[in-house]
Amino acid sequence: MNVQIVTPSGERSGEVSLDDAIFGVKVNVGLMHQVVVAQLAAARAGTHSTKTRGEVRGGGAKPWRQKGTGRARHGSIREPQWKGGGVAFGPRPRDHSVSVPKKMKALALRSALSDRAREQRIVVAGGFELAKPKTKDAVAALKAWSVDGKVLVVLTTGDENVAYSFRNLPHVHVIAEDQLNVYDILNADHLIFTKAALEAFQARQTGDKTASSNTRGGADANPDSPEPDQQTEQEPGERREPPRTTGEAS
Repeated sequence: MNVQIVTPSGERSGEVSLDDAIFGVKVNVGLMHQVVVAQLAAARAGTHSTKTRGEVRGGGAKPWRQKGTGRARHGSIREPQWKGGGVAFGPRPRDHSVSVPKKMKALALRSALSDRAREQRIVVAGGFELAKPKTKDAVAALKAWSVDGKVLVVLTTGDENVAYSFRNLPHVHVIAEDQLNVYDILNADHLIFTKAALEAFQARQTGDKTASSNTRGGADANPDSPEPDQQTEQEPGERREPPRTTGEAS
């Protein structure tokens, strides 16, 4: 899949190829939903807390005697049914994060990118370099690209002036290419990649795939391990001494 490279003035300056393994996979809606739910759950602080009847101050004395008053039995004024009492089964601080396998995250990310690519909502910007931050230039570029709604701008770590120019706009979210995630992609109406950010992102994705195929178990995992045919064999009748344990006297 090819995408036009546009300049800040809206003119076309060439084409760039989108890797079909990243931007052309089958969209898995259920997987994207699962990853987004896990991402939002992990973002929760989990600091919600309530006090039980044992943690609320006061209520140490029995309010009245057990029998003879005609009223209900009570042992403390900090019981949950009392005003100012403790909370029964209230929220406690906990971790809301959900574990998601790395392969599922990677596939969900590619599904989100493929969905935006098929809807032609990906813009590749070339030659967008600023000597100093200027939001006016960022607004003019968005207008020239005919981009409206929520926008996700993907940059490299060295595009500081561009990031400063876009981040003042309320409908624009700026993110580094190595921090790209499913929620931000689906939450935006358009994705804007700089040419350098797109090349770095595609190289990172394909590089991870190559690295994972080279890190397999077996004899290749440890180059210092001897081959099976290189291991020494014990001669018939030869007595091999057992290995010494730690602390054994020499």
